[in-house]
Amino acid sequence: MKQALTDPFQAIADPSRRQILQLLSKDSLTINTLAENFDMSRPAVSKHIKILHSAGFIAIEDIGRERYCILRQEGFHELQGWIDHFDKFWNTKLKKLEDLLNKKAGK
Repeated sequence: MKQALTDPFQAIADPSRRQILQLLSKDSLTINTLAENFDMSRPAVSKHIKILHSAGFIAIEDIGRERYCILRQEGFHELQGWIDHFDKFWNTKLKKLEDLLNKKAGK
């Protein structure tokens, strides 16, 4: 698998890039179609797309004369791993609290 060039957390830090990901979660879209959803220039949208591509969140596929942006599941793995770590942390803490409360209630 290709190593991401951009930190995925930096890539999703920008609200416009998060919105691009939301739009692409519904369907693959051309760069021009994506740009129509924003109050910024097409080159500005293209810059955001390049960052998301570099971070591994999207693939760009040429179909005819159009360039389509497609979500890549692999791009989300690092984010999911980070979230899973803290889910496990909090579940462990809550289980310990539950055990403590059950022990005190049993006395």
